[in-house]
Amino acid sequence: MLRGAFLQIAAGLVIGLPATILAGYAMTTQLFGVKPYAPNILLITSVVLAAAALVATLVPARKAAMLEPIRALRTE
Repeated sequence: MLRGAFLQIAAGLVIGLPATILAGYAMTTQLFGVKPYAPNILLITSVVLAAAALVATLVPARKAAMLEPIRALRTE
């Protein structure tokens, strides 16, 4: 379950980071004093995204792991 979630996060980062940098370059042509990208901010936002996804994935995975399989099958 965690592997699937982090594959989706990685795909989002692979697409999102270059798009963010390109958007930053587009903003520099329109706004004065704006840097095209800030590596520190990109790193911080990537770490926050990964941590939020980890928490959002761990909570349901932990509940599913604690449930007895036969009980889960009976409720479906």
